[in-house]
Amino acid sequence: MGDTPTHATVRNRMDPSPWLPSQVPVSFRSKNGKARTLDTAQGPRKRAYPEPPAESLLTAYRKMVLGRRFDEQATALARQGRLAVHPSSLGQEACQVGAALALRATDWLFPTYRDCVALVSRGIDPVETLTLLRGDAHCGYDPVRHRTAPQCTPLATHAAHATGLAHGERLKGTDTVALALVGDGATSEGDFHEALNLAGVLKAPVVFLVQNNGYAISVPLSEQCAAPSLAYKGVGYGVRAEQVDGNDAAAVLAVLTTAVEDARSGGGPWLVEAHTYRMGPHTSADDPSRYRTAAEADRWRERDPITRLESSLRERGLLADADTKAAEAEAEAYAAGLRERLAADPELPAPHTLFDHVFAEPLPHLVDQQALLRAAWEDC
Repeated sequence: MGDTPTHATVRNRMDPSPWLPSQVPVSFRSKNGKARTLDTAQGPRKRAYPEPPAESLLTAYRKMVLGRRFDEQATALARQGRLAVHPSSLGQEACQVGAALALRATDWLFPTYRDCVALVSRGIDPVETLTLLRGDAHCGYDPVRHRTAPQCTPLATHAAHATGLAHGERLKGTDTVALALVGDGATSEGDFHEALNLAGVLKAPVVFLVQNNGYAISVPLSEQCAAPSLAYKGVGYGVRAEQVDGNDAAAVLAVLTTAVEDARSGGGPWLVEAHTYRMGPHTSADDPSRYRTAAEADRWRERDPITRLESSLRERGLLADADTKAAEAEAEAYAAGLRERLAADPELPAPHTLFDHVFAEPLPHLVDQQALLRAAWEDC
């Protein structure tokens, strides 16, 4: 063999450090909103992340307040039987609003069933957002118009879709980026690893945001993964990785904006792990007291992302009582409108429309089945 390198030796000589995340999650503010110092409180960072401008943080604050009130209202509607189920986003608002704000209107978002706050933050109608959870249709909004894929219920299956779309857009010559939201449980699925591997090989302009809320339904993270953090999964696929304090809205927005723009400019895919906590149950049918303690939830409640951002903005003189009252009034009006609209019985789609979006070019036997169902429906 002489000095001829093998595939293995070439890989071994590669320096993995560019793909490794920071040793501790990136964070700009402490749990009470005070500014951190890089050398003492934050730990070593792999990269420099500029803090978002004040206007972006004020926008994030308003959307987080509105998103939480929307989430509370949706939970109440589920208890009243107006929704079949509701997976709450309570406590994860910084992650979901940060994801929405990091994207351009021309970018694509790939959400899961828990990401309703991200959808309304992207401007999608709240009733259309809840169509899936109401059980009326697979998706209530136009994915192409909103550049937002249908909410994905199976874990991680949409991650490969995000990679494929991002690669396809690059082949078309656009600068579109795809951002896929996944939970910590999804990182244990084969689809997640296949998506990262494909993204790394293709250097696709896609960002994967893992909202690590500590539990896959009732299974704690310690029983899912032995890695130092989920972000370290990126290095195995040549995907640049980072971890961030998911309850620090400024840090989330800073890291995601950097990741999205780096992917857009040809830097390849990113895996970002956001350390956060699901304050509510897994869904409205879940009892979290069966697998976690009230003391644990109380510790995370002290790191509430909205309170934390509000304290920071007040400390900097960017937010006053009048501003918080205006945000709360806007959120209450939003919730009232949602209540009123969901009080009416929905106009259900005709059964034969179930076939409409299965294939781009419908198969002959499905065309025949749809015609039979349409005829039966019209005879009713």
